Amino acid sequence: MTSKLDQLTGWLKERKITEVECLISDLTGIARGKISPTNKFLDEKGMRLPESVLLQTVTGDYVEDDIYYELLDPADIDMFCRPDPAAVFLVPWAIEPTALVIHDTYDKMGIPIALSPRNILKTVLKLYADRGWQPIVAPEMEFYLTKRCEDPDLPFQPPVGRSGRQETGRQSFSIDAANEFDPLFEDMYDWCEAQGLDLDTLIHEEGTAQMEINFRHGEALHLADQILVFKRTMREAALKHNVAATFMAKPMTGEPGSAMHLHQSVVDLETGRNVFSNAEGSMSELFLHHVGGLQKFIPELLPMFAPNVNSFRRFLPDTSAPVNVEWGEENRTVGLRVPDSDPHNRRVENRLAGADANPYLAIAASLLCGYIGMVEQIPPSQPVKGRGYERRNLRLPLNLEAALERMESCTALERYLSPKFIRGYVAVKRAEHENFKRVISSWEREFLMLSV
Repeated sequence: MTSKLDQLTGWLKERKITEVECLISDLTGIARGKISPTNKFLDEKGMRLPESVLLQTVTGDYVEDDIYYELLDPADIDMFCRPDPAAVFLVPWAIEPTALVIHDTYDKMGIPIALSPRNILKTVLKLYADRGWQPIVAPEMEFYLTKRCEDPDLPFQPPVGRSGRQETGRQSFSIDAANEFDPLFEDMYDWCEAQGLDLDTLIHEEGTAQMEINFRHGEALHLADQILVFKRTMREAALKHNVAATFMAKPMTGEPGSAMHLHQSVVDLETGRNVFSNAEGSMSELFLHHVGGLQKFIPELLPMFAPNVNSFRRFLPDTSAPVNVEWGEENRTVGLRVPDSDPHNRRVENRLAGADANPYLAIAASLLCGYIGMVEQIPPSQPVKGRGYERRNLRLPLNLEAALERMESCTALERYLSPKFIRGYVAVKRAEHENFKRVISSWEREFLMLSV
């Protein structure tokens, strides 16, 4: 019987791949790894990386020494990274035939590394599998196209489209505004098709040159892999056309933020039935408890949905983003929307995750919150009818510091998530926040320089 690694070898040889990008995701969502000649990749069937890459911040710094040596071996040892034959993608923009292979991380005893985002998602999926369930997700990724800019002190500007003009106002769902960037999106779609990414629709969102790509529903781990690959692909397609694509949660003042909306449902592995609906089509208790779990635990895990200082700018008033974990049917003003659908497709849309979130961690956190609600039978609040922005009973932490404190102090999560992961993740985000606080902003220079 042909093994999966043998199938991977055949896949690479059939496509005459000469280089392999061997990568893992760090906590921020940055792809880290090595580029290997195909022959060496096939000989070694994996790679080794320092454990410390999983405690690296977005600026390339590390957490404080006491936490570093508490969570990692003082000798800065390697972890063992093994290729997942189900997570192999072409790199269609590369000059030489190149493949991208996502790896899983283990220690020398073969135990999965607790700090690995992909392993965290696998841990949550096993919780579901042990109950005979499989979660189904469908992500929606929002992002902005901007002019390329070398000076980070300057605000982003909308790019120039085919007409030779910049957008000057919001163009929600405008076909013509999206078509301004047809050549770019043709390359993006061609490259995504070559990679086997399950893209659905392209939408021009509310913001100036803000777009949204929807993914078809499917298995959670596979879609998290696809989002990691898609973000790289979208950036490369933009660069080819001399613009930039950014997945920052709030890149432009006065414009809406960018989200990673997560539609999620759960099917029974034995029957294939959506457990969110009763036989006669009504909402099931499992569905209501899933919503209850999301309401109770999203505020405890908010840094996994809103991982950066910039993330919390999405949650300011009048920014078109939800600011609470209220729920309602066909209601986009709450954090948890239940789309109008037939019972077979009943799902909940978590609208709180930012486009800047690590896809493995955001999906894992969203599914975990719902899972806890199902197994602990957590009731939801009453659904909201009408405008939900002003509801204050189920508000989120107001900033990253408060959110990290809440995540760190939630002992209930330790039954489901590794305490080592919680400690490491909070430490990385605190290190990033300390770095941020050392930078003086243009707002401070503009309003305080001559006024205080």
